[in-house]
Amino acid sequence: MKVEDRQQMINLLTGVQSSKKSYYNELKKTIIELKKKNMQLEIINDVTKSFNIDMSIDEMLENVFNKLQTIFPIERISLSMYENEKLILTNVYPPHSLYFPIGFNLSKEHSLYWKVVESLEKIFYQVDSNKEDYIENKIYESLGIRSVLFVPLIHKGKVIGVLSIGSKEMMDYDKDDFAFFQQFCDQLAVCIENARLYNEVLTSKKEWEETFRSVSEMILVVDLEGNILKYNDAAKDFFQLHLYQREKRNFHQLLSIDIHNSPVLEMVQTKKPVYQEIHFQKRVCELHAYPVFNESQHIYAIIIYINDITEKRRIEAQLVQSGKLAAIGEMAAGIAHELNNPLTAILGNAQLLLRTASKDDRSYKLLSDIYSCGKRCKTIIQNLLTFSRQDEYMFEDCSVNEAVEQVLGLIGDQIKKQNIIIQKKLDRSLELIEGNIQQIGQIVLNFLINAKDALEEMDIPEKVISIETKSMMEGEKKWVLLSVQDNGRGIEEQYLQEIFNPFFTTKRPGKGTGLGLSVSLGIAQAHGGTIEVISHPGKGSTFMLKLPAKQ
Repeated sequence: MKVEDRQQMINLLTGVQSSKKSYYNELKKTIIELKKKNMQLEIINDVTKSFNIDMSIDEMLENVFNKLQTIFPIERISLSMYENEKLILTNVYPPHSLYFPIGFNLSKEHSLYWKVVESLEKIFYQVDSNKEDYIENKIYESLGIRSVLFVPLIHKGKVIGVLSIGSKEMMDYDKDDFAFFQQFCDQLAVCIENARLYNEVLTSKKEWEETFRSVSEMILVVDLEGNILKYNDAAKDFFQLHLYQREKRNFHQLLSIDIHNSPVLEMVQTKKPVYQEIHFQKRVCELHAYPVFNESQHIYAIIIYINDITEKRRIEAQLVQSGKLAAIGEMAAGIAHELNNPLTAILGNAQLLLRTASKDDRSYKLLSDIYSCGKRCKTIIQNLLTFSRQDEYMFEDCSVNEAVEQVLGLIGDQIKKQNIIIQKKLDRSLELIEGNIQQIGQIVLNFLINAKDALEEMDIPEKVISIETKSMMEGEKKWVLLSVQDNGRGIEEQYLQEIFNPFFTTKRPGKGTGLGLSVSLGIAQAHGGTIEVISHPGKGSTFMLKLPAKQ
């Protein structure tokens, strides 16, 4: 017998060959199990690491599905979320394995999904065409699925969803497999809940930011030195903040506020909300400042809320002015009622006496004076009634020249008695405008009163108010211009930006309310026009009303 044959015989008799084969089989099996365990750990690790707020659940399911397929012959994975006592199908992979549409509300009766939700236990189910105990049996049979594992997603003792894993084979999961799927689903539940909470915070933050941006009033967030940290769109547009360099965005410089009168300084000292009224770029604004405290109750920032109330003040001023004019109207109506009868008698009797009196008679001139003065009184009352008729602001074709004549008939003699010369240069071919003659007259009256007041304190040989009307072309549009010029004291340059602000006045106390120009500008704008002013201190001012001519 050869040596090789002898060795082979010994191996057969001793079982050495058999032991080697068994050893290699066990080793191979162990390696497979290790690979499987490693893949399971990798899947759980992937869920923890890669499932973040940027990754959708669909992407996560696809990623998990591809890795699960390397260790289990699965064909379908789905996720249903439980919320508000409803179980909603939210995700399925692969997409072609859909049976119900995404968003489908799963029925509670005879449902394996709901059994998992209520029991908080996983269920392994084998599909059988002869069984109809559960509604899912028919669904999975139509999809070719033979076995399904349902695992609850539990977070802090509460079920938040169900994960189903389907296979076209009759699976035989062992105890370790079930433990892996439960561990995997527990980790998945934590990730989904964290993502949901994060998205809630993100959504809340986004809603707050959108609200902050869209508030129509200006909002600024500044630090304790007045540096602007945040601002909304209204503040950006109003203050043109995009034109400033970031390091130059300071609240005090922006509003030209003295640091010693700053609401920031006042708030740091009092730790209470501050209110101020400010004037900025011909606008009147309300400023509210609110402190922002940290956990130690120290102020670390300030919210500045600015509301432009220019239009509100203008309307208030117009209401005040309208109220005054209404009162004048009522008074004028009463005066007219009381004076018309005696004036009629005076005028009638004067006419009768004039007819019988000789022109050479000394009493004729006296009667003529009585008659002319009576007529003038009647004209003044009529003009006052016409001017103060403010109850209806009907727009119609009207003449700026006529408005000037009405106002001069009302206060012209009063101005002349103060040794002021009125020069008129009215364009008789002036186009009509579409507007309200009483309101236009109100502007003319304000211009004339301001000119008269500017001349009162001047010690000059000749005090003159010039009134001029004319038309002009600007592009393809024709305008009607009214200018009132005086050679009075003029307006200081620093006040020119503020004269149209409600309640701003350079007149001494008791001489003006600061409403006239504000109301006049509002009327002009309501007529589609504007008011411009040119002034030189010590030399006089020119106020110009610019209105669109009727087409």
